[in-house]
Amino acid sequence: MAEEEANAPTQWIPADAVLAVELFQPKALLAPFGDGKAAAAFAALPGAGKRKARPGFEKFMGVVKYLESELGTDWPTALTKMTGGGLAFALRPQQQMVLIADAEDERMLTQLHEFLWKAASANKKSGSESSQTSSQQVDGVTAWSLGPKEAHTIIGKRLVLSSGFSELQTALAFRSKSGGSSLAATPAYQAAKRAVGPDAAGMIFVNMAVLKQAPGIAKALQPKESNPLVALLFAGIAESVGASNWLAIGLRVQEKEDCLALQVVSDGAKLDPKGPAAFALPAKREEGALPNLSVPRQIAALSMYRDLRRFYGAKDQLFPERTSGLIFFENMMGIFFSGRDMTDDVFAQARPEIRFIVANQQYDPAVGTPSPQIPAFALVLQMRNPAQFREVMEEAWQKSIGLASFTRGQKAEPGFVIDRPVHWTTKYSVARFSTTGVKDRSKLDTRFNFSPSLAMPGNNLILSSTEQLACDLIDAAGREAKQPLAPLAQTHSLLEANGSRVAAALLANRENMVRQNMLKSGGTGESDSTGIDALIAFTEFVEQLRLTFSAESGLNQAKLELKFKWPGQKVAETR
Repeated sequence: MAEEEANAPTQWIPADAVLAVELFQPKALLAPFGDGKAAAAFAALPGAGKRKARPGFEKFMGVVKYLESELGTDWPTALTKMTGGGLAFALRPQQQMVLIADAEDERMLTQLHEFLWKAASANKKSGSESSQTSSQQVDGVTAWSLGPKEAHTIIGKRLVLSSGFSELQTALAFRSKSGGSSLAATPAYQAAKRAVGPDAAGMIFVNMAVLKQAPGIAKALQPKESNPLVALLFAGIAESVGASNWLAIGLRVQEKEDCLALQVVSDGAKLDPKGPAAFALPAKREEGALPNLSVPRQIAALSMYRDLRRFYGAKDQLFPERTSGLIFFENMMGIFFSGRDMTDDVFAQARPEIRFIVANQQYDPAVGTPSPQIPAFALVLQMRNPAQFREVMEEAWQKSIGLASFTRGQKAEPGFVIDRPVHWTTKYSVARFSTTGVKDRSKLDTRFNFSPSLAMPGNNLILSSTEQLACDLIDAAGREAKQPLAPLAQTHSLLEANGSRVAAALLANRENMVRQNMLKSGGTGESDSTGIDALIAFTEFVEQLRLTFSAESGLNQAKLELKFKWPGQKVAETR
């Protein structure tokens, strides 16, 4: 193991690297290309046939086929054999770069070099102005250049490629050193590698200390005017990045499950328990965001740990420049909540576990289908004193619906009709639009996407954009009451999404999105639909997405997991 560390590609990369990508297990990362899954996915993308028909693409594929015949294998296998021992790529100041790859097959690596060298030399002999090949001795080995911004050499099974002969000299100088000032020897890189763990297939390392020396980056990381919603959702994340000396992204591949996991770790300081952004910090070790609720047709769900009382109580520190906006907000809330203090009488009633759900709608054929089709969404809070707060919230909700109806009435638009039905044992409030007098039910007005609802089963407070989702959440809350779920310790944010449901929502509104693109660009329907169709196809490939934010052992961490569904692969239906 010590010998492997001593010969690691990053031992030949200078310590001043701003960005470094190291693949410890290239085979695992290249597996989808070797088994044909990635090729099938690209072939399924909209416009793939037209791209293949272009002359440039045909010429490129001709070169690839010829190269495959020269190497005696297909390109995914060749790439795996030429990088299977490990790979590292780094960007240095002044746009310098270095790439080091350790091949499993030295002969194939030499074959590739000879093929490229002969092709470039042939261009030079034919008088091509673009050919600028040359070779020279660098640190005792022969090095070649195929152009003004490239130089490379092969030492045994190792390919060393850089942006010029001088940069190549810098990398090769580490052969006679025992680490010295290489990237691998720096404390920041070593800490980052420990943080991502020994089972990572690869790592992306960002030297924030060096990056922040650039005026543009330093300015971008400086605190700006805060948006209350952004501050609530991303509490402490921007501050952590700004305070960090390094940032690392660990890559893991679970081949059997077709899952790619990216773990983002930084050494940025934790939230100050007494600071204004501490409203997102779990008060106890075992506390954190709750697991997401599950409802039919669910697109995405977000669960957070946010102390709303503490958040609003720190508003003057968090948003000193938004005094006028906050005054207007408090005046409006004062109307809805009958003058109650927002900090101690309203937000203090909510526990810090907050959940937000988005789901596709299932429209009633008797009512009709609106255009565009907007997914339903809901906010779920947990009340500290349900018996005390239910009537307060009901009054505030009815006032807000009344104000909305009054405002619409001033514009000669239909208002809401309030009802109080019962779902199982929970009586809830719903505001609907009447369809009386509506003749065309095939494309109803956008307003029919909404039936604002308030439900309070147990200690839950559900504010939903539709009655259907409110009832589904009453069911979900009932299931959770029977089998309470433990919080995700020290996790302050959890986002989960279903790719096929996202694709279904996009597909239902495809015509409207294409029409909007056409109006903005003045183009044709075909050209304006390509990007939208590609987005829909990509979301179909992502079976599940899971993103978590937490703070563990003094390190701020984010973890992104992507589970892929390749073309032709069946997936078990979930709720």
